[in-house]
Amino acid sequence: MISKIMHLNIVKLKPEDTLSKALDIMNDNKVNGAPVADDNGRLLGIIVKADIYRFLMEEGHYDTCPIDWVMTKKVITAFKGEDILDIAKRLRENEIEAIPIVDEKDSIVGIVTVEDILDYILEKNNK
Repeated sequence: MISKIMHLNIVKLKPEDTLSKALDIMNDNKVNGAPVADDNGRLLGIIVKADIYRFLMEEGHYDTCPIDWVMTKKVITAFKGEDILDIAKRLRENEIEAIPIVDEKDSIVGIVTVEDILDYILEKNNK
């Protein structure tokens, strides 16, 4: 089950946070992206550094633009009871690097990255 490897300490952003603030938070926490949640922890979207960098290619207001304008709103998610290989397949099929783990109310309970799955497979096969 994915709950064995998911991260519980999640960097969450708010939709009104600016792109500048989001990039600072991601850099400070050494993550490539973060889920965007409301005040109740309900998933609203996800933003990765590549989204911000693409935005920078266009004219805009990097310091004032809210994440809501740039984030991916149709997020691929998983539940903590799902099989690790099923989630790995979903990551690959959708060409994404991380997947938020949500509960039945769409509240974020964890996150899993491609690296987490690779580490799990390598550890399991080195026993």
